[in-house]
Amino acid sequence: MQRWAVRIEYDGRDFAGWQRQTTGLSVQQVLEEAASRLASGRMVASITAGRTDAGVHATGQVAHLDFPPEVRLNTSVVRDALNFHMKPHPVVVLDARPVDLSWNARFSAIRRAYRYRILNRRSRPALDDGRVWLVKRPLDAEAMGRAARSLLGRHDFTSFRASACQAKSPLRTLDRLDVSRSGEEIIIVAEARSFLHHQVRNMVGTLKLVGEGTWPAERVGDALAACDRRAAGPTSPPDGLYLTAVGYDPDPFAT
Repeated sequence: MQRWAVRIEYDGRDFAGWQRQTTGLSVQQVLEEAASRLASGRMVASITAGRTDAGVHATGQVAHLDFPPEVRLNTSVVRDALNFHMKPHPVVVLDARPVDLSWNARFSAIRRAYRYRILNRRSRPALDDGRVWLVKRPLDAEAMGRAARSLLGRHDFTSFRASACQAKSPLRTLDRLDVSRSGEEIIIVAEARSFLHHQVRNMVGTLKLVGEGTWPAERVGDALAACDRRAAGPTSPPDGLYLTAVGYDPDPFAT
């Protein structure tokens, strides 16, 4: 087999998420069907660094593809041919590199980064519909940032974990959770080695309660300590969430 790592960008609005579904089109299906065209119709399986939900976007998703050994490939062929065959779907390969068969897009990852965009104004978005969370009530980004700091470090994140999460342990180490404002937009950046299902969206939904003044900032730490999903805030919509980067050491895309 020839294993290739690919870095991908996609608009998640029209997809049922990354993973193949019995109903609804997935990003994985679009990628694998395009890859099979390079392999004379033979099935090409993929593994991804993170299975994004329906409506979630990516600017730096990573997956690997295993092609048959007889297929003649190079970086340009893999990138450009996949992009050609994935038309007209809003999925593109930004980069492609050959990797050793021991390398795994999911298990070799040492860092994942997400960005969440909140549009904080009264008017609905005309250009970014489906790509931001519209919150009409004024939000205090500084208060949200103070609350976010109580979530940093290694904790039991049960309070911010989806009931359907399949992870064996709720323990995670959150390395970064920054909140900043740029004009009418509030940006939340989260980084960790790995995240629980809906962890970022549940943290954002909780921080929004602080921003609008419904919760004091100190209550976020109390919600974390409760280890009870009911103690935290609601799940924010998928629209504003982007998987922006996956880190590896060494990074196959760095050479």
